[in-house]
Amino acid sequence: MSDELDILKSRCLELAKKSHGSGIYLFTDFLGLSEQSALREIGPQLQGYICTEFGGVEGAERVMVRFGDPDQIPYDAPFPIQTLLIAPIAPKFAEKLSHRDYLGALMNLGIERGKLGDIVQREGCAYLFTREEIADYIRNNLTRVRHTDVKVTLVDGVPAGDIYTTERRRIVLSGERVDAVIAKVYNLSREESAKLFVRGLVFVNGKEISSPSHKPRENDKISVRGYGRFIYVGTESTTKRGRLGVAVDVYV
Repeated sequence: MSDELDILKSRCLELAKKSHGSGIYLFTDFLGLSEQSALREIGPQLQGYICTEFGGVEGAERVMVRFGDPDQIPYDAPFPIQTLLIAPIAPKFAEKLSHRDYLGALMNLGIERGKLGDIVQREGCAYLFTREEIADYIRNNLTRVRHTDVKVTLVDGVPAGDIYTTERRRIVLSGERVDAVIAKVYNLSREESAKLFVRGLVFVNGKEISSPSHKPRENDKISVRGYGRFIYVGTESTTKRGRLGVAVDVYV
């Protein structure tokens, strides 16, 4: 994996330089959390270059990166992303499908993961963000997920709030450590939470965090691969014994 991430870093530097030198916009494929973290590691080398992240809608976890300065390039280039809705043809007889089911069906079509953004499940269906050049291919070829016949339609202008929703939760902590927050949010022991850092599964604002004692800041977006993600809203109160009342917005 490290070799792949090194290639990604080199590729992003190449795109940044080419965009700057040629006066054109250039895009990456969709980047997952590990790839986004790798990109942040070369932040100093990207100073002076303009890069913008977007995943199809505000709040997307997997994002594409656009290299190019709007003040220097005399044209506009929207992100080449389209939104598709995958829905059962006969909802009454549809299976309960998981994220893995949708992703597996797409990968079985021979589509590379980098061409696909977030897959967000909502009330028996799923929204998919994808590179626009393969949107028609998916619409024409994705006809079944597991044993459920599905129809894929193009969606335009879906509000972020219709796709990504959060639930405000309040937890009590003895101190502001990210491992303690994760343990409370996902009902884990501190030992179980600590193992997530060893396995490289914890990201804050798209950057991998290896220290369980990391102190989250207000509005940090914390992602735990395999569990979900949430926004750390911050401390709301302190008890007489010094325990902290903390609010988080958990994506549901």
